[in-house]
Amino acid sequence: MFVKQAAVTDIANVSSRRANNIISLSAGINFTDTYTTMSSDLLVDLNDDLGVDDPPSNALDQLKLSPMGDKLWPPDDSSMSKSETDISKRLGEGSHLTWDHPYYDIARHQIVEVAGDDNFGRKVIVFNACRMPPHHELDHHKLLMYLKATLDQYVESDYTLIYFHNGLTSENKPSLSWLRDAYREFDRKYKKNIKALYIVHPTMFIKTLLILFKPLISFKFGRKINYINYLSELEDIVKCEQLVIPTRVRDYDEKIRASLKPSVQAQMSPPRSPPLPNQQFGVPLPTLRARSSDNGAVPLVMRDTVAFLMEQGMHHSFRFYQGIFRRSANVTLVRDVQHRYNSGEEVSFSQMEDVHLAAVILKTFLRELPEPLLTYQLYNDIVNFHNVDSSSHVTAIRNMLAMLPEENYASLKFLIEFLVQVSAQSEINKMNNANLAVVFGPNLLWGQDAAMTLSAIGPINNFTRTLLDQHYKVFSP
Repeated sequence: MFVKQAAVTDIANVSSRRANNIISLSAGINFTDTYTTMSSDLLVDLNDDLGVDDPPSNALDQLKLSPMGDKLWPPDDSSMSKSETDISKRLGEGSHLTWDHPYYDIARHQIVEVAGDDNFGRKVIVFNACRMPPHHELDHHKLLMYLKATLDQYVESDYTLIYFHNGLTSENKPSLSWLRDAYREFDRKYKKNIKALYIVHPTMFIKTLLILFKPLISFKFGRKINYINYLSELEDIVKCEQLVIPTRVRDYDEKIRASLKPSVQAQMSPPRSPPLPNQQFGVPLPTLRARSSDNGAVPLVMRDTVAFLMEQGMHHSFRFYQGIFRRSANVTLVRDVQHRYNSGEEVSFSQMEDVHLAAVILKTFLRELPEPLLTYQLYNDIVNFHNVDSSSHVTAIRNMLAMLPEENYASLKFLIEFLVQVSAQSEINKMNNANLAVVFGPNLLWGQDAAMTLSAIGPINNFTRTLLDQHYKVFSP
């Protein structure tokens, strides 16, 4: 016992020196007048590892953030995208849920959002620390349950988690014991398909926190954690315009970018390349039709991917195509296929023999259209479709689709007829109409400002499901 206590004392001394070093490196953590807080927190984990009994019961809650600047920041406007205005008025300001929903008091803060797909076909879940109210105004256990309930809709698919750390203060931070319990609460179901966790604007606090939690975090999960120092770095992962990034986070990013040397700023924002003569991705449908040798209304990428998926993805082994459209593909291959299409090269998915690659390319093509397949003109009608009586659904949808340009209508009909065939085998591939709507809804429609939130995704997904359910009547002559 004496040796064990001596070891703890030595470790505490080392922790003291490290804590003092951290103080000099960052204003992100406040150790008040001494290193006592950090040392006690470190000792809690170390005591657990060494088997020392009765650690301080509240030690995990004592790690503090620097209050410097907390009061200087204006409160975030918590504004939704322009496309969300009508929806928020209907459901209650800032929430995608009605006021009597069990999670309304959590959802209204917009702490957790879903923002469509990233550049590799994975669902994007966003957590905004700056939108967390003071801890005495927020039920953190309920927040955890709400986060799990949100993830439950997407964890069967590959997904990406983006955490905006800026705005976590001494007033709104949850306790470390809560964070520990939260990590343990998310079992393999939630961790298996998360492909990456991006921590935006990390501070020394968050980096130290991860060091403290290292004994709890598996090596495999630890490899998925990435630091993003500037918002511009997110462009390699997801289009920033589809994220409703809080004003406070954008202001902070501009502040730290302004402090950089001009040469560094220039390197971080390279000019975009001009479109190639045979560009397929990010090109309007009428342009693609004009380039087509047969003047076909359905774009080449859609025809290629669907033909391959019909041939291979629909009749392959149970293991291979179960959850089709839920898996992401190799990032390098996705970029290579896009480049080959844009360069005018022929692409043969049969040679690559990768069903998930073709599925991701199809979703990526739809997501990168300059205007969504269902067009901006139909946005308001679709997000308000819930107001239409069920007996009039088919008529309302037919009237809306009649307003689509010829290329859009033909491409939508082509896609829906394919997805219906996928759904017909849902007992095997686990992709029924509801699941397909979750996957494809955000890729068929988004607001003119491109931002996506739960307030918009829900109505869009519901419309997409109805379109799949009623496709025979909708597209009948």
